[in-house]
Amino acid sequence: MDTLRSIESFVKAVQAGSIAAGARLQGITAAAASQNIQRLEKSLGTRLLVRTTRKLAMTESGELYYAEVKSIVESLAQAQSAITEFHGQPQGRLRVGSSVAFGRHVLMPMIPAFTRSYPRVTLELVLSDSSLDHVTEDIDISIRFKQQLEPGLVARKIASVPVLFCASPDYLQRKGVPRDPAELSEHDCLMFRVPVDGRLLNWTFDRHGELYEPEIKPSIVCNDIDSLWQLAVAGAGIVRLAAFVANDDVHTGRLVPLFESASGKSKEHLSLEFYACLRDKHAMTNKVRVFMEHLVTEMPQTW
Repeated sequence: MDTLRSIESFVKAVQAGSIAAGARLQGITAAAASQNIQRLEKSLGTRLLVRTTRKLAMTESGELYYAEVKSIVESLAQAQSAITEFHGQPQGRLRVGSSVAFGRHVLMPMIPAFTRSYPRVTLELVLSDSSLDHVTEDIDISIRFKQQLEPGLVARKIASVPVLFCASPDYLQRKGVPRDPAELSEHDCLMFRVPVDGRLLNWTFDRHGELYEPEIKPSIVCNDIDSLWQLAVAGAGIVRLAAFVANDDVHTGRLVPLFESASGKSKEHLSLEFYACLRDKHAMTNKVRVFMEHLVTEMPQTW
């Protein structure tokens, strides 16, 4: 068992990029993980890792050994999960990753009902607009919009959310109401900077099947959607928001949707498609399955 623990420390260190980060995934101290790896190297009679102040690298022996044992660690984790859930309620830690806005506005209202139904599951929520990695951050299931999907992920679509362009009544009274996206160049636009790559999130419209991006001169840029939402409510300008962020304020009149058809539905905007994602098919444990079913059941059919 000590050997298996040492192998796990080695594999987690490689996957996480450092011994300290790997130790956090194991739930042990960095010193304990380092000792585990040293014992493993001593038993094998070879160095597996080269430790420097800046990075962690594998030796040639380490690369060969890692290729052989990484599947063992994954299989042991899956076997342990299967045994703990056998003939019983799903249990154990479930680590869920999501963007900040989707987590706050959509996931959080769903969580209490799930924890009441499955009290033996301990939820850990990781809300971040940066890129989430299933392996290095030990994520069981992540919620991503379509543009964030990566090759190899097992993805199930769970929602298609309209995008609203809106502003406060005060702003529109002062600056006028744009009737066409082309008029956005004359307005104060509140833009989101994507933390993953630093780019500004484009405002894209679908006109009769063709994508159209109007010229925009941002007046305020921020990497937090909720902050841009609050700025819009305060009258700072026009903002692009998912319906789950904007709807309450639209219903109360604090925000006014733009470019709407007479029926009240968006005539030009693109929707955001959200997916529940797993690292691979082997990650579909009972606790992941029931959480995904809960998401699908509780997700609004209309927004």
